[in-house]
Amino acid sequence: MSVNSAWCGKRFKTPEYKDYELEMHYILPKKIELFDKMKLIIKFGFSRINCDIDNPVKPFLDILQKKYGFNDSKIWKLEIEKNKVNKGKEYIEFEFQKYDT
Repeated sequence: MSVNSAWCGKRFKTPEYKDYELEMHYILPKKIELFDKMKLIIKFGFSRINCDIDNPVKPFLDILQKKYGFNDSKIWKLEIEKNKVNKGKEYIEFEFQKYDT
């Protein structure tokens, strides 16, 4: 089931998400190399180890699409990693690679 199928009606961004989106816009690199078929590697550093690995993926992916002007249908493989870090040392790292099938 897709996220779109799981929810009924329009969803609204919280003020926290709007702040996060704006902050990410300034933190993310200005330009990145994109491909027709891509593999996306995302590494999250969480200070709370009980965080679900999939929760931050959709908002971050939406922000990447908006920032770099691509459709996530071009992502053919997604690799997600979760690491434990100290409070205040949280991070997100990502890399797009050309995906060859």
